Amino acid sequence: MIAEEKLQGIYFRDIFEQPRALRDTVASLAVLPEIHVIREKLRSGELDRIILTGMGGSYQILHPLHIQLTQSGFNCIMVETSELLYSLPQLIHPRNVIVTVSQSGSSAEIVRLLEHKGPLYIGVTNTPSSPLSLHSSITLMTQAGEEGGVACKTAVSLLAALYWLGEHFTDGDLDQARKSLETAAPAVESYLENWHEHVESLVKSLAEIRHIFLAGRGSSLAITGLGAMVQKEAAHFHAEGMSSAALRHGPFEMLDARSFVVVFEGTEQVKGLNSRLVEDVRQTGAKAYLCGPGTPEGPFSLPPAHPAVTPILELLPAQMISLSLSYLQGREPGKFERITKVTTVE
Repeated sequence: MIAEEKLQGIYFRDIFEQPRALRDTVASLAVLPEIHVIREKLRSGELDRIILTGMGGSYQILHPLHIQLTQSGFNCIMVETSELLYSLPQLIHPRNVIVTVSQSGSSAEIVRLLEHKGPLYIGVTNTPSSPLSLHSSITLMTQAGEEGGVACKTAVSLLAALYWLGEHFTDGDLDQARKSLETAAPAVESYLENWHEHVESLVKSLAEIRHIFLAGRGSSLAITGLGAMVQKEAAHFHAEGMSSAALRHGPFEMLDARSFVVVFEGTEQVKGLNSRLVEDVRQTGAKAYLCGPGTPEGPFSLPPAHPAVTPILELLPAQMISLSLSYLQGREPGKFERITKVTTVE
């Protein structure tokens, strides 16, 4: 049996705050009539494109919104804020809409971006007094509350807010969107009820592991990127997040018994490809698991959910991995030792 006291800390507590953060965030989401005006200007050509930007995990979680908007016909691209500033500044243009995501709203790159006047900024943040909140034309606030450790409750809340924003751009059914998002908190609670068993199982599986890969397609790319970052931040363990296809293009060569691979199931269109990848990875001697609704893999079995909620649930196994790795190393999970919660230096 694992000793729970060895995991105690801010990050551990914040993980179990996620259902409350989701309930409060979804309850606070308001109709945004301004987005309907922007949508029509984009459709008519009065505005050119939507730029989705952020840093770190706030950038990674933009993948589902990028897919949602692009599938609906918008000219939409993702650009990391640092690259937007120094490699593609021509995109910071009055005819572009810049959706900027930052849980703190105060990261160095975000503050620098907001110095550029002209574009229409839509800010999505957890901090009401932040530069992003104060200087955006439209602000979506999450209600995660104060978060002192590695992003968890802010990440799931931002994912919910970004889906809500996407439904506005795509003229979705907002009543149905809210109902879908309201299923997130109970689903997260259901998964976390078994956290002790999840961590105990993973501690055994990860004991001899030296390499972790998280792979997926489509909206799951949000969690392959963010989930790998969580291992580095929360557990000081190197992990890589990538598309399932990219895993076959090079990284597959290094797989062995010291490798641990999680492949997110994805939609029906790609489920077969992802399932076959798991089987092929196992042939190398590596440990491989398919993560999704109903899979009999313990910590990788997720409750069935609406596509709006799936990226939120997919983050939970990554959190369990980070707790398990921290336990094996005898460190407090999610405790910052070399950086701070908010990156204020470029």
